[in-house]
Amino acid sequence: MTATKALKPVFSEEAASQEYAASLDAADPLREFRDQFIIPSKANLATKKLAKPGLSSEPSTYFCGNSLGIQPKAVSKYMEAQLDTWASIGVCGHFTTLEDSPLSQWQLLAEQAAASMSKIVGAQPEEVAAMGTLTMNLHLLLASFYKPTETKRKILMDWKAFPSDHYAIESHVAWHDLDAKENMVLIGPDEGQYEIQTEKILSIIDQHAEDAALLLLPGIQYYTGQLFDIPTITKYAQSKGLIVGWDLAHAYANVDLKLHDWNVDFAAWCTYKYGNAGPGAMGGLFVHERHGQVDYSAGPDTPKFRHRLTGWYGGDRSVRFMMDNKFKPIPGAGGFQLSNPSVIDLTCLCATLSVFDQTSMADLRQKSIKLTAYLEYLLLKDTDEETRLFDIITPSDPHARGAQLSVLLKPGLLHKVSERLQNAGIICDKREPGVVRVAPTPLYNTFSEVFNFVEEFKGALASS
Repeated sequence: MTATKALKPVFSEEAASQEYAASLDAADPLREFRDQFIIPSKANLATKKLAKPGLSSEPSTYFCGNSLGIQPKAVSKYMEAQLDTWASIGVCGHFTTLEDSPLSQWQLLAEQAAASMSKIVGAQPEEVAAMGTLTMNLHLLLASFYKPTETKRKILMDWKAFPSDHYAIESHVAWHDLDAKENMVLIGPDEGQYEIQTEKILSIIDQHAEDAALLLLPGIQYYTGQLFDIPTITKYAQSKGLIVGWDLAHAYANVDLKLHDWNVDFAAWCTYKYGNAGPGAMGGLFVHERHGQVDYSAGPDTPKFRHRLTGWYGGDRSVRFMMDNKFKPIPGAGGFQLSNPSVIDLTCLCATLSVFDQTSMADLRQKSIKLTAYLEYLLLKDTDEETRLFDIITPSDPHARGAQLSVLLKPGLLHKVSERLQNAGIICDKREPGVVRVAPTPLYNTFSEVFNFVEEFKGALASS
């Protein structure tokens, strides 16, 4: 999905060995990033308690970054700095910071986070805001961008959208006194398939070009792990008069994004999956610069800007404390902010972003493609379609997926396989009735972990 695409790695017969996996780890230029994370130990996972003397500190294999990333060591340092500021200077922390603190003054902390996030999503800093949570941000964006008319009022969406997305869209359709069944168009795969072909998405856009107002799709489909062709779909839908938004919950910090260059209208994401910012962490949103402009041509007191649900913190800092109730939005995505953001949440977010600031999504993506390809190779090795007890429902094309492989097991195997993996200290996500979602992430997972996972996974199947 970028100008230069890496080829899918090809592995030889010798690759199916612990020694080969170790050699890949030794040659990994990103291997030292693993030391910046706290990896849950097998003992902790088994006892559900903090490690005690005498318990093994052997790390687990954590392949669940697509649900919740693990804790960066920087979080403790950043939290201590924030608590020291609050304790020592109180309210003055809004306008100054302690010496040697890694954090900006509180009123600028959201901008510090936005600047780092903008590099992850391929945007200008002013096009990104650190705020709220994913569903809240989707609601705010839909309130601004979903403007149904008598003729154009439908929303095109994923057939298997995450429930919160479905609920959000459904509620906005109802907010405009429209019938959800008539105005929510679900885009799904062909019968018996899991991947939704780009051509089908474009054809459905054609079918509804005259009556659709907006297209909202996930960058990566949470169940199958499919990465959609964001630039192609965006450009085509916009050529048909649709506003285009993306839910990047599973794409943020996972794949290389170019939201500005792709001309995306708006996007939102959470930061607790591949972003490692902690459970329920503060999210982010993107609004393309053309939608964030503030026009003062009619006079300084009558700015014109894209309608949105407004709040005090979205007002320009130069007049924010005038308290005159004349809203002058910050140009860009910052103007969509509402309330004074939680500094505790921003601290966790800035801590994890400090790790991403040390590398690039291009480098992380390069390793991720190889990690996932190695996982796929080992899973399929020495199997055939007739006897295999599972199917990989994630696209095989590395440019049509992120870090995740969704493995669909034959009926009745999910709980047995999951129990075997858990007992081995391997953490994966499962989705009923039969999918194991495996997500080796490039910041802290290794090729050796991939090899060990496949050994346990196939051992569970062999004993079934």
